[in-house]
Amino acid sequence: MDVHLVAESASSPVTRSRYLRPGRIHPPPRGRTDEDVLASLLRVSDFIGRPAVLIPLDDLGALAVARLREQIGGRFLLPEQRADIVESLADKAELARLCAAYDIAHPTTVIPASAEEAAAAVAELGLPVVAKWSRPWLLPYGSGLRSTTLVRSAREAGELYARRGAAGSALLLQRFLPAGPGRDWFFHGCAGRDGTVRAGGVGRKDRAWPAEAGLTAVGRWVPNPAVEATARRLIAALGYRGIADLDFRLDPATGAYHLLDFNPRPGAQFRLFTDRSGLDVVRALHLDLTGRQVRTGGTAPGRRFVVENYALLSLLVEGRRPRPATGRTEGAWFALDDPAPAVAMTAGWGLHAARKGLTALVRSGQRRADAVAVPRR
Repeated sequence: MDVHLVAESASSPVTRSRYLRPGRIHPPPRGRTDEDVLASLLRVSDFIGRPAVLIPLDDLGALAVARLREQIGGRFLLPEQRADIVESLADKAELARLCAAYDIAHPTTVIPASAEEAAAAVAELGLPVVAKWSRPWLLPYGSGLRSTTLVRSAREAGELYARRGAAGSALLLQRFLPAGPGRDWFFHGCAGRDGTVRAGGVGRKDRAWPAEAGLTAVGRWVPNPAVEATARRLIAALGYRGIADLDFRLDPATGAYHLLDFNPRPGAQFRLFTDRSGLDVVRALHLDLTGRQVRTGGTAPGRRFVVENYALLSLLVEGRRPRPATGRTEGAWFALDDPAPAVAMTAGWGLHAARKGLTALVRSGQRRADAVAVPRR
């Protein structure tokens, strides 16, 4: 099976994989429109020369592909997915409404209509408050705005609200659910043509970078019937098709698992959920879209997924923790049969660290020089 990658950067470690077909396919320009994406996908289709399974790896790509489905359907194999469902799931305000409609636990959310309402929401929700932009994919590159921010004062909430025009979407303020050991969970699954969810499973985030609120640095496949039942119920209620990645956080005060995000695409840690036959959600989607039977080979709880660079940073900051016996560990970058991406990642991170260290050294030297300089009269 040939695998082609549309990568933004030729220097990305992913491009070094020996499993990719040679020849980089250039992506549409930054700030791309649907027309840009369509033109790029048509070039990809011409390059491949036959229908192929298309798997977007970020929300922006998933949204564009959903909107362009009718125009590219003859060239690519895609799940029978309605564009409005993808847009509702990616939009943080719409996700809050969906959770309310389907009785899914979700952090209390306020969408202020003025700076005064933003300040009142902070008082109602209690500090700190999580601030999110409803449609984070619209954030302008280089604006300094982040999709999610932890707000620690009413003034900060008001300042963010004032930038809603630049952000391109509404500001949401949510009750903060504190992180802690055993509180962050995620579900991956693939809903086939008949709606049945196959492959995937439930995982627990053991380490994150940045600590407690960032990406999964170390995750473990841990059965959690409550999380799995909630995820499957929502997928069924929406009539969702394709790969889904859902993030949950436990509220220790109520024991409820709150849905934080529903990503209509594979999550970065999808390989954690590789069953005993080697099936994961991407392979399941490929089998389903090519008309073949998806046979599962038995779950493998206990597997760990480690993002080597982030896990190292987490270890340096948080130190070691007691670790029980585990099953097989899957690395995000390193694989014995495909070591080049790990080598490229290590070299890139080493160069990045050297640059940061040199910059810090230069600044330190400048400060010492300024401290001993005698001003001229």
